[in-house]
Amino acid sequence: MYELKRLSHDAVPHALEKAHRYRLLNEPHDAESICRDVLAVDPANQEALVTLVLALSDQLEERMAAAYDEGRATLGQLSDAYQRHYYAGILAERRAKAQQKRGGVRTSHTVYEWFRQAMAHYDEAAAVRPAGNDDALLRWNACARMLIAHPELHAEAEEAFRPWLE
Repeated sequence: MYELKRLSHDAVPHALEKAHRYRLLNEPHDAESICRDVLAVDPANQEALVTLVLALSDQLEERMAAAYDEGRATLGQLSDAYQRHYYAGILAERRAKAQQKRGGVRTSHTVYEWFRQAMAHYDEAAAVRPAGNDDALLRWNACARMLIAHPELHAEAEEAFRPWLE
């Protein structure tokens, strides 16, 4: 077994820059690893927590349930209500898109529900947003446009009652 090496506190800002760069390079596993190293020396580092959520959301296509669950758990560590709601929306929206790409049985209903959940989080974020920050509104509109453009995505209708006849 390997014992992980700890970063120095002075290295945290540079490490976070690298994590952002790895996300841009589509290397979310590397970004996640760096965020975990930062959080090992600074567990409350909000930038590392947000970047970790985003790096996990980048992995939803390959490990949907695990990445989503880890992301949701990480959201609880964010100290700002706006960020908790906003990034919960990001996580749900990206899960909707990953589910849509994956396809399968009941996909249209599942994708619709994830988009609606994202929109609900964006509504909550918008209610507590800082002045001049309309990011949650922009994301809500993007989800709405996706649902408008894809009418096949819809809520699951309740099963109509059909009595069994002999």
